[in-house]
Parts: sequence; structure tokens; C-alpha cells
Amino acid sequence: MSVAKSILLSSGNSIPSVGLGCYDIPNRLTEEIVYQACKVGYRHFDTAVLYHNEFEVGQGIQRWIKEDPQNNKREDIFYTTKLWNSECGYQNAKQAIDRCLAKVEGLKYIDLLLIHSPLCGPVKRLETWKALQEGVDSGIIRNIGVSNYGVKHLQELLGWKDLKYKPVVNQIEISPWVMRQELADWCRAHDIQVEAYAPLTHGYKVTHSIISAIAEKYGVSPVQVLIRWSLQKGNIPLPKTKTASRLKSNLDVYGFELTASEIEEIDQPDAYEPTDWECTDAP
Repeated sequence: MSVAKSILLSSGNSIPSVGLGCYDIPNRLTEEIVYQACKVGYRHFDTAVLYHNEFEVGQGIQRWIKEDPQNNKREDIFYTTKLWNSECGYQNAKQAIDRCLAKVEGLKYIDLLLIHSPLCGPVKRLETWKALQEGVDSGIIRNIGVSNYGVKHLQELLGWKDLKYKPVVNQIEISPWVMRQELADWCRAHDIQVEAYAPLTHGYKVTHSIISAIAEKYGVSPVQVLIRWSLQKGNIPLPKTKTASRLKSNLDVYGFELTASEIEEIDQPDAYEPTDWECTDAP
């Protein structure tokens, strides 16, 4: 199964099929990690207000662009951030969007802005979406989407009378041990791409015997197997590392292919072992 290096979103814009997750990267390391990631080929970066490192992510990207502006272009970068629960609601979101943009002012726009979770409730969810749509209209946001949304939250949004721009992605935790197949299939059936955060299970399952055996067969790392599995399942994985030396190998996942039987062996459809929060079932 060939895997594309970029995916077309319903907005008509493209997104790189692997991104660097920037959650829990210490501020003192973030700029350097992001800069080094750009150097080895990453073009997709995922952060959030909650991560407290938007400024540093932006600095790393801008450092790379300024190094060789003839070849290193802003338009080749896909920068994502997310509004936290306390910033939901129309006026709150409008102000939060301005703050998000100010932190990465040199980038000039945000490629993708997500609502981080559905926990603020149905009224504020839709009010926030109104603010995001206005951000698209003004040109400061290129794409909008959601994170940790369940089917009922997505149905609520898609059925909203004032919907102008549908969500291009739903970012949810997905790994072989929390596959969320029904939710992921529903998203794709409605032309919503699935971004997989914590695809490496925060390291908890990286040494699993099945993963290790397949990695040995292909001469790759278990981490590469997990990222490749996510890609072949149709997801956009967002692997994270705080270690610059691992950046290149985490992106080097397009040169081997898992067989259908290996995918089936890795799949754990009956498992439910999330390593992060669970709010896809929120009211």
C-alpha cells in the first residue's frame, strides 16, 4: 500500500501526512527541536495553547526560513494550534485567535486551528466555530477542525444552520490499542481526515513483541512500524520526540510497506488502552 506524503483536505488545501507533535516538549528545547525537524524534512507541526510552546514552535520554523529564504518557504510549512476549553465561546475565541496569531506573528497565518475538545458544551462549541469561520474569512486561518470529538459532536456541527466551513480534520488518540475504528471510519466517510495523536502510545507499547518482531524483519525501529501502521490505516500520525537524533528516523516511514497480514497482526480491535484523556463521549 503506497502512502502519499501529503493529503488533500476538503478545503482544497494539502497537509503533510506525518506531523511533529509538540506536546510536552520543554520550552527550552522546543525551538531547537522544531528547527532540526525542519532541517531533516518535517513540514507539519502540531501545537496548542495548552502546550505553552506556540511561540517557540514558531521561532524554530522562522529560524529555518530565515536560514535560506530562497529555498525555505513559509508556504511549505503547515502549522497547527488549538484553542483550549477556557477560550471557547464567541468573544473568548475571537480574542484567543488573535493571541495565537501574535505568538507566531512572523508566520503571518495559521494553517490549521482546532477546537481542542468538546468539553465546553454544545452552545460554546458552535459559538467557537463561528469565530473560527470568521478567521478563515479574514485570511488569518487557512483550515479549521476539531480534536477529541465523537460522532455526536461532529453531527451537531455538520447539522448546524450557520455552518460555512466543515471541519477538515478530527484529531484523536489512535494506536493499535485504541483504534477507534468506528469513529475514524465515520470521519472519513464524511470527508474529515483523521489525525492520530499519541501514535507511539507515549512509549508504553513500543517494545511490544509483535511490533518488535516486525521491526526486525524490515530493519526499522518499532517506532517506525507504529507510524507506518497509522499511515496505512489512513491516519495522519503526529509522533512526538524530545530527542533531535530520532527526528529523521521517525519521518523515514515511506520506504517500507506492511503487509495486510502484518496490519491485522498489529491491530488490537478489542483493546481500549488510551494513554491520554478521553472526552469523545462528552455531553
